[in-house]
Amino acid sequence: MTVEREPAPVRLRPDLIRVNAARAASPARGNRNYNKAMRILAINGSYRSGGITDQTLEVMGRTLRDAGHEFVEIPLRDRAIHFCLNCRECTQQPGPEPGHCVQDDAMAELVEQIEACDACILASPTNCGAVTAVFKRFMERLIVYAYWPWDRPAPKLRRPGGRKPTLLVSSSAAPGFMGRWLTGTIGQLRQTANMLGGRVRGTCFTGLAATAANLELTVRQRRRAARLARRLMTG
Repeated sequence: MTVEREPAPVRLRPDLIRVNAARAASPARGNRNYNKAMRILAINGSYRSGGITDQTLEVMGRTLRDAGHEFVEIPLRDRAIHFCLNCRECTQQPGPEPGHCVQDDAMAELVEQIEACDACILASPTNCGAVTAVFKRFMERLIVYAYWPWDRPAPKLRRPGGRKPTLLVSSSAAPGFMGRWLTGTIGQLRQTANMLGGRVRGTCFTGLAATAANLELTVRQRRRAARLARRLMTG
């Protein structure tokens, strides 16, 4: 004789219910910024108007604007930025906020723009194996993002392990793989991102960028620039 038994009641764990409810309410990973308008700041360290760097940023800017985001480009060639005085006055104040520079020039506006943006694009072609001189001047003035009192042997970043999404853009007369690994440009751009509290989301490097006077990006290079720009939208 077979005796039928009632199935045991299913017990739901309250902790798992809370976790699953939270997951359902949260946006999908990697898409959390698609519905949020972002402000993206591009720092352009190129000397040439309309060159490879300008073209790359133009593609990225159009991609971001078409997605509903604000894109602000600042060509350093058009800004009056003085040399750093190495007085270290801006590094004496503790805290996460950038220090105050004693010089009165365009750098103050740049710092304000950096503070107001949600993501950054740092761009400079390769000159003499490194970033351009105008970008290096900008880079040195970012010491405001370091805390370095006189009794310390070395500076300390005010915002270590930053989370601000950042793209790096560069080019070189050499082939791409040689320009990336045999010059210091990408390393300096990455160092700049670290100083600003950025997290690098990708690198766009264009090789053989000096084969013609008015060289234009190829269709493939434009697609790559647009694809990298979309990474900023995912935070």
